[in-house]
Amino acid sequence: MTPTTSPLTLITGGSRGLGRNMALAVARQGHDVLITYRSQQSEAEAVVAEIEALGQRAAALPLDVGQSDSFDAFAEAVRVRLAAWGRERVDHLVNNAGMGVHAGFAETTRAQFDALVDVHFKGPFFLTQALLPLLADGGRIINISSGLARFALPGYAAYAAMKGAMEVLTRYQAKELGARGIAVNIIAPGAIETDFGGGAVRDNAQLNAFVASQTALGRVGVPDDIGGVVASLLSPANRWVNAQRIEASGGMFL
Repeated sequence: MTPTTSPLTLITGGSRGLGRNMALAVARQGHDVLITYRSQQSEAEAVVAEIEALGQRAAALPLDVGQSDSFDAFAEAVRVRLAAWGRERVDHLVNNAGMGVHAGFAETTRAQFDALVDVHFKGPFFLTQALLPLLADGGRIINISSGLARFALPGYAAYAAMKGAMEVLTRYQAKELGARGIAVNIIAPGAIETDFGGGAVRDNAQLNAFVASQTALGRVGVPDDIGGVVASLLSPANRWVNAQRIEASGGMFL
């Protein structure tokens, strides 16, 4: 098989929400896409079909980013998929998969804290490490933070702390992977209308109105506000952007 010339982007948690939007945005930019899902296989397969309808290759692989002992097996599954496509490398990695916990600092349990560490910090740390042999020199890594790492809202102390850790890790990855020409940045979305955290921002009218009132652009974010940022960062035009925290929040709490 003749290797494809399209860049290949791997996006974790691509079956729904922001991950789905990112996957479609990069596909429209001409990327082939690998997405992962934890339990939403049918939704993931629907995203694959949408990407294929855009004329790009796509596949969905199962992955629980909270289970770091599975990463070697996942890397092998990626290698097998690449071989089937006549490829050896992934060009870009987007560490998007996540979950939310809303609990005050005094009420946060050890189990909640450990789950957040596993999914939002330990997972991206060791998954990226496991995939480094498959990541092309000159490629890109995008990590995901949150506006909550800049401003503080009660109930998100542990979640935001993990995102703060990812922001520090991003700078270290950029420094250490720079010799391979790999740029690493982190995007910090503000409040977005998805089903994340039970869909509170989308479905709670009072919360939605509050967020809109505290946002310079006067509304709550939608997935299309984030997918395009990812696609832009992965474009050749932004090859010199590196080690940056890029907040996409419409100007929350300025």
